[in-house]
Amino acid sequence: MMFDYTSLLILLPALALAAYAQWKVQSTYSRYAAVDVARRTTAEEVARRILNAEYVQDVSFESVDRKLGDHYDPRKKVLRLSAPQSSSVAAIGVAAHEAGHAIQHAKKYAPLALRSVLVPVANFGSQLAMPLFLVGLFTQLPILMTVGIVLFSAAVLFTLVTLPVEFNASRRAVRALELSGVVTTEELGAVKQVLSAAALTYVAAAAMAALQLVRLLLLANSRRR
Repeated sequence: MMFDYTSLLILLPALALAAYAQWKVQSTYSRYAAVDVARRTTAEEVARRILNAEYVQDVSFESVDRKLGDHYDPRKKVLRLSAPQSSSVAAIGVAAHEAGHAIQHAKKYAPLALRSVLVPVANFGSQLAMPLFLVGLFTQLPILMTVGIVLFSAAVLFTLVTLPVEFNASRRAVRALELSGVVTTEELGAVKQVLSAAALTYVAAAAMAALQLVRLLLLANSRRR
């Protein structure tokens, strides 16, 4: 029942998109990680300039020992970069994007605040949703299937709310780099390619989650017949 062809066909487009997104972000990042900007400004310096320009001065910086592990932690107001001393187009683009998240936090950007609220709910839902749904499916207890679907819906909502947060951070990054003058027009175009590739992974995650939810709904409806 769980592996019927209809359900598989529903997920195939999302699986293909996810695989392509991972390849795209890895290949694009690797390509531009080998290209330094003309001004030789480092990723951390760029992020600091962007934050200072927006009068955000209470963010600290840390290094993270994981490729593409860059992120902004709103709880501790820490911006973590995987290549803070790199002057590559890729490192600068990613650092500018994370600075965009820090600015969102400072300016109380609503979708970011909503996503932060959804984090514990989504984590809880993603851990329990499938076990509850499967137990309900095989024991023929519709209430458990329903609870599983509701919990999984919270995880889906989180992936959907993530999209405007990530797109907005990238727009802020591109605009800030354009105004700062630390990159040339050609380099800015390359930064856009890096950020577009990264954004595709979030689109793929949202598509996968949404189609998985559709699959669960179809399975539940089929079992209830």
